[in-house]
Amino acid sequence: MSDSTREPQEGTPPGGDTIPSKAPDLVRSGFDRLVVKAGQTAAWLVCVAMAISVYEVIMRYGFNSPTSWVHESVVMLVAVSFCLGGPVALASNRHIRVRVLYDTVGPRFRLWLDRFNDLVTFGFCLGMTYAAYVMFWGASHNPMGDWQLERSGTSWNPPFPALIKGMILLALAIMCIQSLIHLYQSLKGKPAPLPDDEGAV
Repeated sequence: MSDSTREPQEGTPPGGDTIPSKAPDLVRSGFDRLVVKAGQTAAWLVCVAMAISVYEVIMRYGFNSPTSWVHESVVMLVAVSFCLGGPVALASNRHIRVRVLYDTVGPRFRLWLDRFNDLVTFGFCLGMTYAAYVMFWGASHNPMGDWQLERSGTSWNPPFPALIKGMILLALAIMCIQSLIHLYQSLKGKPAPLPDDEGAV
C-alpha cells in the first residue's frame, strides 16, 4: 500500500504533521511537582464554594431561611484558591512573561536572563513574604502581643480574615522556596523550560 493511501495514524492529522501526545512538562523541580498536585487538590474548593452557594439560594428563595455563614465561607474558599494560584503558576512555569528579548538571543544569553529573572523573583518573593508575615502578625495578635485572630465582625464573626492572611503568607513562603530552587538550578546551568521546549527532565 502506498503512502498516499495509507490510513493516518492516531495523533496524526490528514496533512501528515504529528501532534504531540501531551503538553510539555514545564515543572522545574520535585518541589514544584508537589505544589502542582496540591494546587489541583485545592482547586476543588471552588466546587465546594459553588455547592454551598446553591444551597444558600435554595434555602433563601425556596424556604425563606437564608444562612448567615455561606457568603463569608464562599469568599474564604475562593480567596484560598486564588492564593494558591501563584505557587502553581510559578511551579508549572506558566506565569505571564514578555519574551521579546528572550526569543531573540541565543541559549547562553538566555541562561543569563534566567539567572537574572530567578534572582529578581527570589528577591521579590522574599520581600513580599516579610510583608505578608507582618500583615499576618497584626491579624493574629492583639496590641498586647497575645494570640487573637482577627474576625469579620458580622453576626457569625468567623476568623476568616486572619486565616486568609495566613494563606497569603503560606503561598508567598512557598513561592520564595520555589524561586530559590529555580535560582540554584539556573546557576547550575539548567535552563528554564518554555511551552515550546521539549519539557523539563
